Amino acid sequence: METAMPRTLVLLATACSALALVGCETTNMKMGSPEAKTVATGAAGGANAANASSQLERCQAPLGTVSLVENQDAGWYTILRNEYKLPPTSNLLRLLIQQSNCFVVVERGAAGMRAMDRERQLMGSGEMRGGSNFGKGQMVASDYGLSPEIIFSNSDAGGIGGALGGLIGGGRGSAVAAIGGGLKTREASAMLTLVDNRSGVQVAASEGSASKSDFAGFGALFGGGAAGGLGGYQNTAQGKVITAAFMDAYNQMVVALRNYKAQSVQGQGLGGGGKLGVDGGAAPSQTRAGAAMSMREAQERLRALGYNVGTPDGAAGPRTARALREFQQSQGLPVTGQLDTATAGALSR
Repeated sequence: METAMPRTLVLLATACSALALVGCETTNMKMGSPEAKTVATGAAGGANAANASSQLERCQAPLGTVSLVENQDAGWYTILRNEYKLPPTSNLLRLLIQQSNCFVVVERGAAGMRAMDRERQLMGSGEMRGGSNFGKGQMVASDYGLSPEIIFSNSDAGGIGGALGGLIGGGRGSAVAAIGGGLKTREASAMLTLVDNRSGVQVAASEGSASKSDFAGFGALFGGGAAGGLGGYQNTAQGKVITAAFMDAYNQMVVALRNYKAQSVQGQGLGGGGKLGVDGGAAPSQTRAGAAMSMREAQERLRALGYNVGTPDGAAGPRTARALREFQQSQGLPVTGQLDTATAGALSR
């Protein structure tokens, strides 16, 4: 006659075999691909990273400075803070970004800014020792702003247990159903948006995803001690999935930025009246292009360089277009006959 413990082990082995047959999710973390297993770990100090995930993309040199822009009024942030009891995503992203060496992180959070203001006030009061140098001109500009967003779900895969129970039958089927009934699949999708803080132009955007399944019902087979051991893992599963989703999104953004090519707007330059004109809108000759250069200013510059544009009047006529083409050809620029961003920049030099 079988003892209670061997019989339990038989049931467990049978359950695991049945789960493998139906192609159920494993307990491994998946980030981007089924084989991916990752969490944000280790530390960063300057350009050095310690014990960083081997799956984190890295850069030989930073692409600029970046600050985290976290919308704490968003619905996803409320769930993150109140339901999952997780810290701000900026804490996680700061570690990933510095370990990757792709950007230098600068402080723009409310608490951090208050701390810096406090030091400046102490400096102004005369209480700081000489040479502390907390005066103006010390802060580094934030080239880019990185905004995170999370879309997550927590699905119950209990239906799998019912299917397995019918497959095996009898008492063992009931045990398998109990395991399947505790199968939880946590999924998260993370979005990252990178905006140039000087121009307001979106530089990059990426999406990452992750999922993880765990067997909440295993604890019932081995008594309270085992259930308590699994509890710590289950309580942090959401955080692990969100971490993996953000790493997936960040990796994809870094890959895209490695071969970055600025978008070139056809027409009167970026923000100066694009190719898709609107009826009733300002005429292209009235818009400003490149480094705040008007058509009249461009004509005056071309005339000073010896090109025939007639009398500078701000109108993009045939002579101006011809002069622009000649200038563009002499500078090795795309010959368009239009005052685009590159041409305005060359004329400004």
